[in-house]
Amino acid sequence: MITSVPGFQVGHYTDSQAMTGCSVVLCPPRTRGSCEVRGNSPGSRELALLAPEKSMQEVHAILLSGGSAFGLAAADGVVKWLEGRRIGYQTPWAIVPIVPAAVVFDLNVGDELVRPDSSSGYKACEAASAGHFEEGNIGAGTGVTVGKWKGMEYWMKGGLGSTSLEAKGIIVGALAVVNSVGDVVGADGCVLAGARDRDGTFVSDREPHRPLARGRVLEQGNTTLVVAATNANLTKLDLFKVAQRMHDGVARSVIPAHTSYDGDVTFALSCGEIRSDLDLIAELAAQATSEAIRRGVVAAKSAYGVRGLAG
Repeated sequence: MITSVPGFQVGHYTDSQAMTGCSVVLCPPRTRGSCEVRGNSPGSRELALLAPEKSMQEVHAILLSGGSAFGLAAADGVVKWLEGRRIGYQTPWAIVPIVPAAVVFDLNVGDELVRPDSSSGYKACEAASAGHFEEGNIGAGTGVTVGKWKGMEYWMKGGLGSTSLEAKGIIVGALAVVNSVGDVVGADGCVLAGARDRDGTFVSDREPHRPLARGRVLEQGNTTLVVAATNANLTKLDLFKVAQRMHDGVARSVIPAHTSYDGDVTFALSCGEIRSDLDLIAELAAQATSEAIRRGVVAAKSAYGVRGLAG
């Protein structure tokens, strides 16, 4: 899990009745971060300062939330929680926590009038730990769905997944929230979860080219969000390159990925003293991204009539 990387903690707020929630990754001191937005319909906060040319060198938490644009309010609760513990960027007048955030659209499942708010983000921080955590229908993965390229009647349940990989002393962990237009495929290229007929067969088995024009794509409500963390010592420019390569992992596990209807965002974080080959770290991050995405759908349970792989 991403919490295998020393110092990082994860917490969730889950509303199983309304089918929404949020997830927070709390960072250890001196964490740097960057990101890349490759989806065409993103919802986000504070991403501009993660650009490699920007001067800010600190990240204190990353928030992923349901609720679409409304869910960005949950970041206020994370900021409040961090400020209360005097964690943030020190100015002469106040401590300012740096909390980039991104959201998924889950208003089409559950109660569309209930969204994560400031108190939700605060509760997610209160629940954070460095230990093992549940996957599937939890936090920002509570109300997500996949395989929407054919229309709502074919979709399946998405979820939140996490994993970690290690090589030559480098640990890379990833956490993914999977709410994609596309199907999620395994390492063998076979569909794990996606557009599915009532008889249980995947539509892509008979329409292998997945021509979106022949389906009824949901123009709202699609995004894959991924946070990766490592114990390597990386610059912001290095982390930007890692975030770029993480999208390779998205494309390996989601077909199609980065469509006009997705808001895909990858975040890359580092806090450590180990120096290693950047390409090794980036490939570990891409692989961890793919595996976290797959774990998210494998752990997803059926809810509100949307079928999940975990029953």
